[in-house]
Amino acid sequence: MNTLLLGGTGLISTGIVTHLLARGAAVTMLNRGQRESTLPSGVRAIVGDRNDAATLARVANETRYDVVIDMICFAPDQAVKTIEAFDKRCAQLIFCSTVCTYGVKVPPGVLVDESFPQEPISDYGRNKLACERLFLDAHRTGKFAATVIRPSCTYGPGNALIDNLEFDPPTWDRMEKGLPVLCAGDGLGLWQATHRDDVGKLFAYSALNTKTYGECYNATRDEVFTWRDYYHQAAEALGTTPRLLFMPADWIVAHDPQRFVGLQEIFRYHGAYTSAKAKHDVPEFKCEIGFVEGVRQTLTDVRRRGKWKSAEGDKRMAEMVRIATALQRSPAVAGQG
Repeated sequence: MNTLLLGGTGLISTGIVTHLLARGAAVTMLNRGQRESTLPSGVRAIVGDRNDAATLARVANETRYDVVIDMICFAPDQAVKTIEAFDKRCAQLIFCSTVCTYGVKVPPGVLVDESFPQEPISDYGRNKLACERLFLDAHRTGKFAATVIRPSCTYGPGNALIDNLEFDPPTWDRMEKGLPVLCAGDGLGLWQATHRDDVGKLFAYSALNTKTYGECYNATRDEVFTWRDYYHQAAEALGTTPRLLFMPADWIVAHDPQRFVGLQEIFRYHGAYTSAKAKHDVPEFKCEIGFVEGVRQTLTDVRRRGKWKSAEGDKRMAEMVRIATALQRSPAVAGQG
């Protein structure tokens, strides 16, 4: 099986390549070569910009790929370039989308499946949905078989570990030092986090699996936990116990809307999904890495790369924690979340 990844050095891509190689596939990646690559030897790298139509056309014409996996398509114009380049020049196109296409109208206790209405609220989600529709239309018109995969919160070595507030937080440094950390609302919002290597399995084993042609899949592990659980398991990985301060999401976002955009658009809402369809059609898709172990791997790698985010000098967070602590000590607001 001859495979091409558009991208290839990102978080999920690393897991995909690992499992493609385990399948005995030949793997080529096209990217700008600007990120650290920890991939095994034997992977062919082409340096180029996927946004350049001529580059895509050249790559598509040089070699016929059985499967093309587009990991860095975020806007409709990029999807159009991919479709034009690989029209009848590959058997299958796998597109990395996102659960953000579903939007945020998720009732408590509901596990979202692939039939859930897609009503995204962010530009990211709207653009990914537009790309999905373009690729699925290409499938229907016979350009290639298309498969859409929607990861949720994916983590692992190679990236920061999110918290409930932001994408690259000082929370883990605060937690390790025994300092209080903020959590939005009452901390009972539902969430899932899936290790990159487990998500990568679904991409790798969907390749040339005819059951996946023309289909869309969530890519999440089964465990659904609250943000309280998330913090406690992360603390276990750090060998400590979290000191949680619960404050309204609007209060947190108001302190710095740009910094806390993740909370504003994503983390404040329930994010609970079922991947039963994926497990049925792709039986190799088994999520085996527990969150505590995955956090250990991730934070160890963050330190190795020199990307550990120190709480020192973060005056805004320190002030927010000071105010939250004072408010929660007040009898008038104690216990209000």
